[in-house]
Amino acid sequence: MTAPPPAKPSYASQFTPKLITVFREGYGWRDLQADAIAGLTVAVVALPLSMGIAIASGVSPERGLYTAIAGGFIVSLFGGSRFQIGGPAGAFIVLVASIVQRHGYDGLALATAMAGVMMIAAGLLRLGGAIRYIPHAVIVGFTAGIAVIIAASQIKDVLGLTLAQEPSELLPKLAALRGAIDSVNWAALAIAAFSIAVILIVRLLRPNWPAFLIAIAGATLLCALLHPDIATVVSRFGEVPRSLPPMSVPQFTLERAITLLPDAAAIALLGAIESLLSAVVADKMGGARHRSDGELGAQGAANIVSVLFGGFCVTGTIARTATNVRAGARGPVAGMLHCAYLLLFLMLAAPLIGLIPLAALGAMLLVVAWSMTDRADFWALLRAMRGDTAVLVATFLLTIFVNLIAGIAAGCMIAAALAWYRRRMTAV
Repeated sequence: MTAPPPAKPSYASQFTPKLITVFREGYGWRDLQADAIAGLTVAVVALPLSMGIAIASGVSPERGLYTAIAGGFIVSLFGGSRFQIGGPAGAFIVLVASIVQRHGYDGLALATAMAGVMMIAAGLLRLGGAIRYIPHAVIVGFTAGIAVIIAASQIKDVLGLTLAQEPSELLPKLAALRGAIDSVNWAALAIAAFSIAVILIVRLLRPNWPAFLIAIAGATLLCALLHPDIATVVSRFGEVPRSLPPMSVPQFTLERAITLLPDAAAIALLGAIESLLSAVVADKMGGARHRSDGELGAQGAANIVSVLFGGFCVTGTIARTATNVRAGARGPVAGMLHCAYLLLFLMLAAPLIGLIPLAALGAMLLVVAWSMTDRADFWALLRAMRGDTAVLVATFLLTIFVNLIAGIAAGCMIAAALAWYRRRMTAV
């Protein structure tokens, strides 16, 4: 007798937070201990990354911490992934910097909240599974394009250049940087080189140690001893606050919302792609299975809560999520504790955070940009069938020279056209 097929999960079950599932399975003292250690490990990684991503995005460094604390907590509390860590992500740097340049932080906050509503709606409409239809070549192409733009955005701080205004577009940016090359600050360059060297050495000799934090701490200590004339967090942005700001709602007008609608859609699309890809990576590493629609809804709620507390775009972060799994996390409590640790760091170490040299944070993001590119896949796709190469190249170049949405849209349309052509030729 044939066994009946497994029952299809109910609509409501897709939105049950993984936190509840973990508690139902039985959550004990040993699990809490494991999550406490994993959460601390992730917080140590997230501290410098959150600030560096915020600065590269055109906002003050504490907003990156607010994003990781407030938004990350909601991701872990309500999310559909057992191991997901939410916070600011390098993939958003280009998009966020563009919105801030055009509309200021207030415009970014409203666009992020609108994106949160869109993501909640996408989850309710059961669109979470659509991520698997995005071609692999598109994902590799836009990730590589983002990495190039992130790296270009850090040249100014790594070299300590004096530049009155830095264009946002890549070619004008490179031209402006080249024109300012005579203003290289050799002390800043030395600190950046020191930071990169420390990260690489720690990763080689002690891969389980927090290489980013060790490099940033070492560079800060070096600057405190030698007093070089280079920019720091406090010299450019002022004192770092010791707590989360009071809750405030972004100013809303219909006219402004319509203006920001394309930006909000871009944030929602990129946030959905990044967070669901991160959840898939976590599933493979931890042997779990995420609920994509529930994860989308939680990411949407996290984006709304983030801007209420002075943050910006939240998404699942692949590197921090992978760190969480490798550190032995048992469930979402690890992500919630990582937020609590970050808040504690902010309360106790804000003056020390202000002493961090910007050249060191720039160097860290150069390493992030290099690491986020799957170079083996990129070159393999370039040598693959002409169709996959066309999708990759179009996505990569449009992401760099136009914008992220143009790159993804063009890549998907080319891939769809090629698939239709191949099916037609096969039928004939």
